[in-house]
Amino acid sequence: MTFLELAKRRFSVRSFKTDPVKDEDIQYILEAGRVAPSANNFQPWQFIVVSGESKNEQVNALYHREWFDDAPVVIIVVADHGKSWHRSSDGKDHADIDAAIAADHITLAATERGLGTCWVCNFDVDKTKEYFGLPDNLEPVAFLPLGYPAVEVNVERHITKRKPLEDIVVYWEKIK
Repeated sequence: MTFLELAKRRFSVRSFKTDPVKDEDIQYILEAGRVAPSANNFQPWQFIVVSGESKNEQVNALYHREWFDDAPVVIIVVADHGKSWHRSSDGKDHADIDAAIAADHITLAATERGLGTCWVCNFDVDKTKEYFGLPDNLEPVAFLPLGYPAVEVNVERHITKRKPLEDIVVYWEKIK
């Protein structure tokens, strides 16, 4: 499978089978996140893996949707603002960007393994920090429910659900 084929197979899964995810698949997926690029190679992230019988009660108070309950695993991607690179010209903190890159690697690795994910950003950040005892420098960026999709992906959906290249690409030649 080419990278583009893999990217087109990834979709936001909101219907999961309840089958458990193999530990070797979880480790593979986490490794993909670990090797993600980051600004100045600072790697300012952590991954909290929530699974097992108490998973739902642990994360329901933080993000409650019925479909979310069916995912056997949730990976919480956390950005570490205390270990991130800051651009010198304006002080831009790249922790959230770096964490997003790692999360994307995780979602693509999951897709490669036949698993599904969904970026969840609409969760209670303060409750999440409190529940997991995260200090101020650690920011939860995304919840990634993980499991086997109960639905099939339409790999052709990008034809109508994405803007065409000509609407988003600008070729720039500086005029002298």
